[in-house]
Amino acid sequence: MLNFKKADLASVVIALALASSLPQAFAQSQPKKAQPAPAQPAPAQSAQSAPQGPAIVQVQPEPTQADWVKICGEDQVAKKKVCYTTRDYVSDQNQPVLAVAVYDVQGEPQKTVRFLLPLGFMLAPGVRFQVDQGQSQPGKYAICFPNGCFAEVPVKDDVIAAFKKGQAIMVSVQNQFGGKVVFQVPLLTFGKVFDGPPIDPAILAAEQKRMQEEMQRQAEEMRKKMGQQGQAPAQGQAAPSQGQ
Repeated sequence: MLNFKKADLASVVIALALASSLPQAFAQSQPKKAQPAPAQPAPAQSAQSAPQGPAIVQVQPEPTQADWVKICGEDQVAKKKVCYTTRDYVSDQNQPVLAVAVYDVQGEPQKTVRFLLPLGFMLAPGVRFQVDQGQSQPGKYAICFPNGCFAEVPVKDDVIAAFKKGQAIMVSVQNQFGGKVVFQVPLLTFGKVFDGPPIDPAILAAEQKRMQEEMQRQAEEMRKKMGQQGQAPAQGQAAPSQGQ
């Protein structure tokens, strides 16, 4: 589980370090080179080519997380109770892609939706999201780290109500080619967890420890695999002659 508190941002970087590259759908391919004109006259083409649609990236819940998680604590500065409901998502290659958290500060009229998104997107346009076919909500990037950027969107209770009833969040960003990329994030069971009690701190600590051990195990397996590949003889290499 990615912790969105500022004090725990280092754990976010560690969790994202396993993702060595973004899925291919994150960036649209560059335009192909023009083809030679045909020998025979071709029908007249429209002066403007049809615009390309957005690239849709369908993500799925991180397999080690059974559900959304609600965490509560006290803001030591504001002396207010803060709860956030969060979940991580991965690509179809099981690589970390993004995380979502909804912050609810006691006594505040607005809530905040915070996204942790991959690198490689234009910061100036910011982000937009909508629940299913609902109204689009604009947001801005807040801060970036080597393996991801945080974006925040202040929302009112009607948006949270849409989260509880909706099927998916459509998170839109703009890639370096000016193309639109939309992450389709499932919302299943969000409402139940958001309205329910927070997770017990002991359970949370045990879950975080288990995740750290799993990450270490995967890193060790990758290290061993790379070591074995380095020791294996290259294919096609001629065997030394007996006389040598």
